[in-house]
Amino acid sequence: MIQINDVKTLSAEDVHAAQAAGRVVIVDVREPGEFAGERIAGAVNRPLSSFDPALLPELADPASVVFQCGSGVRSLKAIHLCRAAGVAVDSHMGGGIGGWKAGGLPTERPGSTR
Repeated sequence: MIQINDVKTLSAEDVHAAQAAGRVVIVDVREPGEFAGERIAGAVNRPLSSFDPALLPELADPASVVFQCGSGVRSLKAIHLCRAAGVAVDSHMGGGIGGWKAGGLPTERPGSTR
């Protein structure tokens, strides 16, 4: 884990372990087409283009949310939007789904599992 300005950048392996233990909810901020094409099992899609931080508490305790995107840029933007709205989310997955796949972790595709 790398922490910069109170933003926690978690490795894909750390997020995978935390998700398996039920400690985090992965919120994928990619667009619906990206999410439909390939995703992390159990991730919830909340596209950055229509993102509303106020709805996160309905999904999960904001402290358990880990944002994920394609590479780690949009997930950082989601954290900044949360902070501006007073929602306490401070974690994202470095490298996004690309880092997840590079680590050999499984993804889902419609109609099959990879």
